[in-house]
Amino acid sequence: MRMYASLDLHKRYSEAVVMDEDGVVLREERIENDPRVVEEFSNSLPNATDVVTESSSAWYWVYQILVKKHRVVLSNQVKTKVIASAKVKSDHIDALTLANFLRGGYIAECYIPPKHIMELRDLVRYRANLVRMRSNIKNRIHAYLLMNNIKIEATSFSRQFLEEVRKIDDMRVQGYFRIIDSINDEIREASSLICSEAMNNEQARLLMTMPGISFYSALLIVSEIGDVNRFPDSYHLVAYAGLAPSTHSPGGRTYHGRITKMGSPHSLKMDTEPMCEI
Repeated sequence: MRMYASLDLHKRYSEAVVMDEDGVVLREERIENDPRVVEEFSNSLPNATDVVTESSSAWYWVYQILVKKHRVVLSNQVKTKVIASAKVKSDHIDALTLANFLRGGYIAECYIPPKHIMELRDLVRYRANLVRMRSNIKNRIHAYLLMNNIKIEATSFSRQFLEEVRKIDDMRVQGYFRIIDSINDEIREASSLICSEAMNNEQARLLMTMPGISFYSALLIVSEIGDVNRFPDSYHLVAYAGLAPSTHSPGGRTYHGRITKMGSPHSLKMDTEPMCEI
């Protein structure tokens, strides 16, 4: 008899439901989000149990524990919540709904890449977050200059602009620049590692032969797509990336709008970094 289990994940605890193939609920419990406790829950289930969990911020470490013994499905939160929208909601109801959807084959699944692809994703996104932090600090500098009516003739954030601002004898401005210098060091270190990974990846090297694709963009594409063979054709790949146009066909007429942007937000961002030294 096949068994089905679901975990409605939260920061500190998870709501678990276990049922059989007839939909009879066998267990309902709240478990602490501790690796040892999740390991005990996993061991208490029959081997090869079908388990579903949502793609929340805490999913990956839980998945790594469960996948050792079970078939684990990662539910797409957006699509599943659209199907399971209800007036009455609670942790128990969400967990029960997930288990029933899994039993009926109605879960909108998320792709789970292999471990080495996940590590590449984390590396590329880490660098993207550093660049975002640096831009935020630069914006704070600009806001401070405007607030104090300090005018610089050069174009905002050009090399000349930054050189002129560095000369301002102000504790806050100099503090912001020390933070920027520190972030720049981290970006250079991350970029060096990304360059090395890209040069050792056959798919990334092939992508880098295209004009405008740098080592960062190449590794971003490789890590976000994962196994390209899982797409039946190029149209499905474009849709996965969120680059397909929205389509409306009322009354036999078809209208195409803007791209859907329903894919990973990271897959829509390219980079202007120069090619790494080979």
